[in-house]
Amino acid sequence: MKFVDEVRIFVKAGDGGNGAVSFRREKYIERGGPNGGDGGNGGSVIFVADPQLTTLLDYRYQQHHRAKNGEHGMGSDCNGRAAEDMVLKVPVGTLVKNEHTGELLVDLSEPGQQWVAAKGGRGGLGNMNFATSTRQTPRFAQDGTKGEETTLRLELKLLADVGLLGFPNAGKSTFISRVSRARPKVADYPFTTLVPNLGMVQYKDGLSFVMADIPGIIEGASEGVGLGHQFLRHVERCKVLIHLIDMGAEGEGREPLRDFDVLNSELAKYSEELSSKPQVVAANKLDLPDAQAKLGPFTEALRERGIRVYPVSCATGEGMQALMDSVAEVLFTGRTEKLRVEPPVKAAPARKAAAKEAPAKKAAPAKKAAAKAPAKKAAAKKLAARKAPARKAAGAGRAAAAKKAPAKKAAVKKVAARKAPAKKAAAKKRPVAKPARAAKKAPARKPGGRRS
Repeated sequence: MKFVDEVRIFVKAGDGGNGAVSFRREKYIERGGPNGGDGGNGGSVIFVADPQLTTLLDYRYQQHHRAKNGEHGMGSDCNGRAAEDMVLKVPVGTLVKNEHTGELLVDLSEPGQQWVAAKGGRGGLGNMNFATSTRQTPRFAQDGTKGEETTLRLELKLLADVGLLGFPNAGKSTFISRVSRARPKVADYPFTTLVPNLGMVQYKDGLSFVMADIPGIIEGASEGVGLGHQFLRHVERCKVLIHLIDMGAEGEGREPLRDFDVLNSELAKYSEELSSKPQVVAANKLDLPDAQAKLGPFTEALRERGIRVYPVSCATGEGMQALMDSVAEVLFTGRTEKLRVEPPVKAAPARKAAAKEAPAKKAAPAKKAAAKAPAKKAAAKKLAARKAPARKAAGAGRAAAAKKAPAKKAAVKKVAARKAPAKKAAAKKRPVAKPARAAKKAPARKPGGRRS
């Protein structure tokens, strides 16, 4: 089955039937009244999201869709039959846009969801509806209204939880065939995958999610190089993107880090919202001899950006479980800690350089100090020579003062000895005289507080 994800169609709803102009004509009944019936309603065009469909192929070859008109009214009070609605089934995830304005009309993202694209016309009233007491024979009826018509553009965006991105022949089809029951075409040449593939991944504890594999993206896809980037619409609904990097790629300019940068650049050109989704970087094809040598520099380069790299091999299954655990954690819990890694400290090289320069800086002051040392010593000797006589004179004065000190001490002792008996006698007389004086003066005070 050919995969078609974008078509342009024309839809028209049915017109409403006209009302009838009729009068009752029976034997023995004179002047029969009006009995014209109403017209039937036209059919509407309704879109229904069908989970069993995966492509818009049916609308590629049949682009005009018209609903039936309602029948006209008839005599004998007979109304016309209403037309059935036209139901157009489309895959789940179809976007319906106005072809002329580009306005998004509806997003059929849920199974069984319905939307009326064109409403059918309403049937006209017959002449029996216009009879009154003053106008008993109306000879006119109402015509039905026209049904709506419009030109629409249908775009399909597959409903997937995880999207696989990478260069052609990076191993995306092999990856989805290993983790799910999808069996896409696998070959060793570029652009093997021409249409998106969906696979149901059965995870632990009964959890499951849908994974989408889209054709490879190369540099310049936004300008139409290769298959272009039109298939990126199928991963716009994904919550997690897996960047599959080909570690064994050969050719001019093919390096893992460059492939990663080109892929992110094309995503940003297509949609800023898509480029900001959580990304899991997987280094594939580690079973090849040259892949191990490229893994170290690639991992270190992304570590400086704070991005963790998961080394895997889709052919042997190496590292697949750790990768799927990280994808499931982001998908079901929203945590992205496992996708990040602490970048290396950039200040370490500067410290080493400073440590190397330190001995040189210390050596320079030492040399200057060594050069100034002789000059300082010579100046110190001159100062010492000048101060020597003064120091000798000061020493002689101190010696003379030391000789005079015993004589002064002896004189001081003699004077103290002479004064000692006098002080003792005075101390004996004072305690006796003081009480006598106090006793004589005490009676001299009068009751009035005045002295006599």
